[in-house]
Amino acid sequence: MSTAKVNTLTGTTTAGSIAVTGEGNSTTTNLQQGLCKSWVYLKGNDTFGIQDSHNTASATDNGTGDYTTVRTSAFSNDDYATSALCSATTGGNAHYNFTVENQDTRVRSTTSLRTYILNSQSGEGANDAIDSSVTFFGDLA
Repeated sequence: MSTAKVNTLTGTTTAGSIAVTGEGNSTTTNLQQGLCKSWVYLKGNDTFGIQDSHNTASATDNGTGDYTTVRTSAFSNDDYATSALCSATTGGNAHYNFTVENQDTRVRSTTSLRTYILNSQSGEGANDAIDSSVTFFGDLA
C-alpha cells in the first residue's frame, strides 16, 4: 500500500482536467466535473442564517420559505445543476417540504439562485423549514 501526499494536482494535457479511472477499470471520470462547487446549509426558522457553507457568500430571507443564496465564485453559465433538501415541519402532523426554483420569477444567475420551500399539506404554499441545504454542480468561471 502506498500513500501520495501532494498540495496541488495538475493535469498533464490540460492543467485543470484530471481523469480518474472508475470502478472496474472500464471508464474514466473527470475529477473537476464531479466535484460539488458550492453548498449551503441554512437555518430557516427562528433566526435565519447560514449554518455552514462552501463557496457561498451570503443568503437572504425574502419572506416565508423564500431564500436567495449567492456564490463567492461565479459559475461559467447559469446551466449548473442543483439538489436540495429540507426538514419536515414540527407539529402535530408531519408536513413534507420540497425546495424548488420558482419558474415564474426564475431568479437564477451565475452567482445566485432563489429557492422556495413548499409545503405539500398546505396547498403547496411557502413554508419556513427548520433547516435546508442546497448543493451546486457545474463549471466555475
